[in-house]
Amino acid sequence: MDQTLSLHPIDVGILIIYAATQMYVGLRLARRRDTQENATSFLLDGRRLTVPAFVASLVSTWYGGILGVGEYTYKYGISNWLVFGVPYYLWAGVFAAKLAAKARRTPFVSISDHLYESYGRPAGIVGTSLIFVMTLPAAYMLMIGVIFKLFFGWPLWIGVAGGALLSVVYIYLGGFRSVIRTDILQFVVMFGSFALILPFCVFKFGGLGFLIKMIPATHFTWHGGNSVQYVLVWYIIATATLIEPAFYQRCYAAKSEAVARRGIWISIMCWCLFDFLTTSIGLYARALLPNLADPVAAFPVLGAELLPPVIAGLFFVGMFTTIISTVDSYAFLAAIALGRDLIWRNLRHRTESTVQFWTRFGLWISAGLAVGLAIYSESVVDLWHDLGTIGAPALVLPLLATFSEKWRLPRPWAVISMLTAGGVSLNWLLLGKFAPGGYPLGIEPIIPGLFISIALYYIGRRKIVDGS
Repeated sequence: MDQTLSLHPIDVGILIIYAATQMYVGLRLARRRDTQENATSFLLDGRRLTVPAFVASLVSTWYGGILGVGEYTYKYGISNWLVFGVPYYLWAGVFAAKLAAKARRTPFVSISDHLYESYGRPAGIVGTSLIFVMTLPAAYMLMIGVIFKLFFGWPLWIGVAGGALLSVVYIYLGGFRSVIRTDILQFVVMFGSFALILPFCVFKFGGLGFLIKMIPATHFTWHGGNSVQYVLVWYIIATATLIEPAFYQRCYAAKSEAVARRGIWISIMCWCLFDFLTTSIGLYARALLPNLADPVAAFPVLGAELLPPVIAGLFFVGMFTTIISTVDSYAFLAAIALGRDLIWRNLRHRTESTVQFWTRFGLWISAGLAVGLAIYSESVVDLWHDLGTIGAPALVLPLLATFSEKWRLPRPWAVISMLTAGGVSLNWLLLGKFAPGGYPLGIEPIIPGLFISIALYYIGRRKIVDGS
C-alpha cells in the first residue's frame, strides 16, 4: 500500500463530483421535519420501504467488501464465489423463506429488541454488545483508507477518518431515510461501473482462454489452494446472515411482509450477478498484475493501469460507492445498537423524544472505534473472519429461538450460552494469533464456539422439558 496511483485530473474531478452528489442527496433528506421529530421515521423511514428501495438498499449495503473480494480473488481465484458468494446466498434464501415475514410482523426496531423481549435485560445487554461489535464498519473504513492512500497518497489514518466523516454527517442529520436514498444512488453506480470494465477486459485481452493461460491452475479450483476446513468455516460464518442486522432493519422498514420476502429473493439474484462481475474482474487483475505487492489494491491498480480517463474515473467511483454504501448503513446500525439499545433502553427515565439524541451519540462513538480498529488491522478478510468468528456462534441459536416460544431458551441459559460460546471462540482465536503453532488442534475457532452453543442450547431446553 505504499504506492500512489497516478490519476488523470478528469478522474479526480469525477470522484469529487460524485462525493458532492452523494452528500447532497443525504443532506437534502435530512431537512425533512418528520425525520427530525419522529423516532420511527429516523430509525426506519416510517416503515414504508417498497421493493425497489428495499432491494437497492440491501444489495448495496451487503456488498461493501469490494477490496476484500479483489484481495481474495487475486489470491485464490474462483474460490471467492464459493466462499463469499454461495454460502451467503443459501442462508439469505433461508432468511427470505423463514424469517423475513416474521420479522416484519413484529413491532421491533432492532434485533436487540428480540433479545430484550424474549430473555430480559441481561441477555439483551450481552447480545447487543456482540451485535455492536459485529456491526462496526471497521473493514469498510479500512478499504476507504486504502483507496484514498492509493489515489492521493494520504496517510492511511487520514483516509480512514475522512471517509468515516463523509459517511456519518448525513446519517447524523437524516437517519435511515438518508441511508436509503443514498443507497439507491449507490446501487445504480456500483452495477454500472463494474458492468463497464468487464467487457473492456474481455475485448482488449481475451476471454476465458486468456485467463486460463495467465493464471495458476489452483485459481480455477473450488478451494483455491486452501484447506477444506478453511472453506467450510466460511459456510459456518455465513450463518450470521440469519442474525444480520441489515436484513432485519430492512424487513422492519418494509411496507409489508410480501415486500420483505420478495425483496430478499430479488437481492440474492442481484448479488449473484455482481459476484460474477467482481470475481471475473479479480481474475483479470491476477492475470495482468501477477507481481502485485498488496492484493488489497488489486482493483484500484487494475483500473489505474488499464482504463483510459473518464472510464477509469467511473470505475473508481463504483469502487468507492460500493464501500461507502456499507459504511453508512453499518455505522447507523452500530449507532442504534450502542445509543438506543445499550444506553437509551437501560436509562431509568427515558422517552421516545430522546431516541435520536442517543442514537446520534452512538454514531460518533461507533465511528471513532471503527476508525481505530481499521487503522490497527492489516487485512479486510481477516476483519471479516475474526468478527464473524466471535459473533456467529454466540448469537445464532439464541436469537433464532426468539421467534417461537416453543424453542426459546430459559432466560439464564440464554446469557450463559452467548457469553460462553462467544468467549470460547474469542479465546481460541487469540491463541491462534499469539501462541506458537496456530489454532489449538488446527481447528478454526468458530467450530468450538458453535459446538458449545449447540450443547448449551440442548442443556437449556432439557431444563424446560424436565421442569427444573
